[in-house]
Amino acid sequence: MSRIQVSNLTFAYGGSYDNIFENVSFQIDTDWKLGFIGRNGRGKTTFLNLLLGKYDYSGTISASTDFEYFPYEVENPDAMTLSIVESINPAAENWQIFRELNLLDVETEILYRPFSTLSNGERTKVLLAALFLRENGFLLIDEPTNHLDIPAREKVAQYLNSKKGFILVSHDRMFLDGCIDHVLSINKNNIEVQKGNFSSWYANKEAQDSLELEQNARLSQDIRRLQDSARQSGKWSDKIEKTKIGTHAPDRGHIGHQAAKMMKRSKSIEKRRQNAISEKEKLLKNIESADSLRLNPLTYHTDVLLSMENISISYGSTDICHDISFSIRQGERICLKGKNGSGKTSLIKLILGEPVPYNGDFRLGSGVKISYISQDTSWLKGNLADFARIHQLGDSVFKALLRKLGFDRMQFDKDIEQFSEGQKKKVLLAKSLCEPAHLFIWDEPLNFIDVLSRIQIEELIMEYKPTMLFVEHDEMFQKNISTQVVEVSYKI
Repeated sequence: MSRIQVSNLTFAYGGSYDNIFENVSFQIDTDWKLGFIGRNGRGKTTFLNLLLGKYDYSGTISASTDFEYFPYEVENPDAMTLSIVESINPAAENWQIFRELNLLDVETEILYRPFSTLSNGERTKVLLAALFLRENGFLLIDEPTNHLDIPAREKVAQYLNSKKGFILVSHDRMFLDGCIDHVLSINKNNIEVQKGNFSSWYANKEAQDSLELEQNARLSQDIRRLQDSARQSGKWSDKIEKTKIGTHAPDRGHIGHQAAKMMKRSKSIEKRRQNAISEKEKLLKNIESADSLRLNPLTYHTDVLLSMENISISYGSTDICHDISFSIRQGERICLKGKNGSGKTSLIKLILGEPVPYNGDFRLGSGVKISYISQDTSWLKGNLADFARIHQLGDSVFKALLRKLGFDRMQFDKDIEQFSEGQKKKVLLAKSLCEPAHLFIWDEPLNFIDVLSRIQIEELIMEYKPTMLFVEHDEMFQKNISTQVVEVSYKI
């Protein structure tokens, strides 16, 4: 075991006056399984790149280990998978590679297929296995679960739990709970390291936030009371002092003593007030915005908005899914569940009116307004004002929602193409939240979305109870939100 020591780290991107990190200091052990948590745009990936030596910074980062980054960039995806694994770790023997793949429930035959033919889950597993085989490596694992179905996430979590020595950026709560023993959190004003998993960290955060809010309310009351007392003491002192003036004034020495006594009391109260203000200023710095989000669900004129009976989808000779039957009634939140490639997105495209070849009976209510979030963010470009205008969104409301989702104001003037993937997804989320709709269709809306925003969105849905059809591989989100799960399967 060795340590990674970060001391007085300060970093800002070239030309920017806004520091991503400022005088940050902490240390971690290389045996720890660290979950890296923080709002989108706070600098998680930036910090990983600093560890990799990609940017200049002030302060020091000292470590006696080599860092390896996931996802590993494969230069020639058409090469055989075994060749790619061997290029990552030339010292690995075949039996070691087979052992690692077996731990991940991956058939060894995929080693003799071109890497480009592997599914997203298979690619993730192969590259993790190859990187963990490297000796003296400390892995920096950046969001490995995106586009992975639930069984694949569970298997990868089990695999990581059997390892040690990594930092894992993930926003999936159950995934984090399944494989980490420490949490590294980027808060609003500092970075903290804490022993435990996500659930224990979040429980501690909620308790700390609650305590600070209570202390803040008490100190606010104390400050108001002390202000009133200081003001009253000052008035009394001035009033007593004025009685010294005039030919019939009583004992001026006694009056002066009383006035001085009242002034001393006033200064004492003011000092207590300033101490209370100083104590208050130490609070709430890491409490995330508690502003509630809003949704605009519309009421449809009949109970059933959509129905599918025995729907099967095929592209040419390729069968995608078969015998899918379900209906969507007002207030229901239907989760489409199935392995990657099982036809979930094809069903959504059918509902959206795209030319999807199908058999069976499909009916969508007349005039049903749909608000849609796609998996894809690559089409996003331009600035936020233009985006709002093109999509007929109220600019101020749209940006207010982004603020509530953790955006800084300085992001508003940037081109959307410069945003992180999580920030791009939040643009689509804010768009959907602005749109009045009978039916909200969200296709993997939480990819790259930070965990605190996920909780925020869950609370929003449970408050407004919109009619929804969604695909999401975050198992906790599924359990908390769905009123019904529809299994989508391959044709047999």
